[in-house]
Amino acid sequence: MPVLALLSALFVVGFEQLVQWRFGAAGIVGLLLLTVGVKAKSPAVSSAGVVLLAVLLAGPAL
Repeated sequence: MPVLALLSALFVVGFEQLVQWRFGAAGIVGLLLLTVGVKAKSPAVSSAGVVLLAVLLAGPAL
């Protein structure tokens, strides 16, 4: 059990660092909104996070 929790924490921290490196502070805000919205079961907050991340991902293509 502790090994699984440690691996999960390492994955989450690594993913957050990847998002921050790639998309900066706006990416972290989008990821935070998505996470808070899912945990709070708030579709509006999680949708705002998803939209922000989608805009950041599609930005270079536009």
